Amino acid sequence: MPELPEVEVVRRGLERWVAHRTVAGAEVLHPRAVRRHLAGADDFTHRLEGHRIGAPSRRGKYLWLPLEDTPQAILAHLGMSGQLLIRPRTAPDEKHLRIRVRFADTPASADTDAAGTELRFVDQRTFGGLSLHDTTPDGLPDVIAHIARDPLDPLFDDEAFHQALRRKRSTIKRALLDQSLISGVGNIYADEALWRSRLHYDRPTAGFTRPRTLELLGHVRDVMTAALAVGGTSFDSLYVNVNGESGYFDRSLDAYGREGLPCRRCGTPMRRRPWMNRSSYFCPRCQRPPRVSS
Repeated sequence: MPELPEVEVVRRGLERWVAHRTVAGAEVLHPRAVRRHLAGADDFTHRLEGHRIGAPSRRGKYLWLPLEDTPQAILAHLGMSGQLLIRPRTAPDEKHLRIRVRFADTPASADTDAAGTELRFVDQRTFGGLSLHDTTPDGLPDVIAHIARDPLDPLFDDEAFHQALRRKRSTIKRALLDQSLISGVGNIYADEALWRSRLHYDRPTAGFTRPRTLELLGHVRDVMTAALAVGGTSFDSLYVNVNGESGYFDRSLDAYGREGLPCRRCGTPMRRRPWMNRSSYFCPRCQRPPRVSS
C-alpha cells in the first residue's frame, strides 16, 4: 500500500495537472470504485459536474481534491493498486479503468501539455476508490478528521508525540503504524527508520526517553525525504505517479525486503519475521530484541 512519500508524489503531480480545473463530467465504470460514496455512482458524478477543483491536499497516506466553491472534497483511497493517472482524452482506456473525470479547461498554469487531458482512476484489485465528503473547518474530509498529522507536516508536535508514545504502552512499530499517533508511516518506512535507529520492532514504547524519540523521528523524516526525492518505492507496476512512472527508492532500502542479505552496517544476515499479517525486516545484531521480563 502506498505510504506518505508515494502519496505525496501523486499529490504533486495532481497539483500541476488538475488544480483549478472545472469538471465537465465524470463517469463511473465500476461500482466498487465509489462504494465509499454511499449515495451511489449517479450521485457522485452529478455532484462533481461543474465544480472547480482546488489544490490537492494530503495528510499522511490520505489524499483529497477540495472543491473550491463548496465545503466538500473528493477523497482518494489508493488501496493496494489504485492509480490516479493523467491521460489524453484520445488515449485508449486502461484495462482496469474504474473512473474517468473530464475537464472543461486546462490548469491555471496554462500548461499546453495539459490541454485535452483527463483524470483516470485505475485499480486492478478494486480495493481503492473515490468518494465525496463534507470538509471540516480545517479543510479535511470529515471521515479522516481523526487522523494525526504526519512527520513532514510543519505543525507536527514532536513533544506531544513523545508523550503519547510513552502513554501508549505499546511496542514501537505498532505505534509508528498507529494513524491516530502519527500518520503516513507504513510497513516499509517503519522498518527503514527502525533499522537506522538500531531499534527492534518490539521495543516497548513506555521506556522511550525524549532523546530516543527525537532521534527516531529524525530517521523517519530522513528516510521519507530520501524516498520522496526519487519518486517513492515501487516494487511492481501497481504504484505509479500520475504520468505512469514508477519510483525507485527500492534500490536504496536498508532493511525492508532484504532477508538473508548482509546488514549494510555490520554484515550480519538480515532476518524477516511475521508481524501483524505483515513482515518485519531487521538486523539481529544491530536491532537486538528487548529482554523478556521474568
